[in-house]
Amino acid sequence: MERTQKHASHPELVKRLKRAEGHLRHVVGMIESHSSCLDIARQLSAVESAITAAKRTLIHDHIDHCLDHDTQEILVEMKALAKLL
Repeated sequence: MERTQKHASHPELVKRLKRAEGHLRHVVGMIESHSSCLDIARQLSAVESAITAAKRTLIHDHIDHCLDHDTQEILVEMKALAKLL
């Protein structure tokens, strides 16, 4: 069931995740410099949203391009994907 494929969306996903990674490092710095909890929580929410959006894009791309829509195996894989949304 596991396949490795590169899609047109992957380079953009890498860019988004690298931005989120940098943003998360900034949040760590905010914690270390004793920024306000509200500001930290807001920034963490932004990081979380960015990662969630990247995950959804990856999963939707997988559904559109990777799943063999003519096999019984699709049901198992769709259930596994749904748990990740």
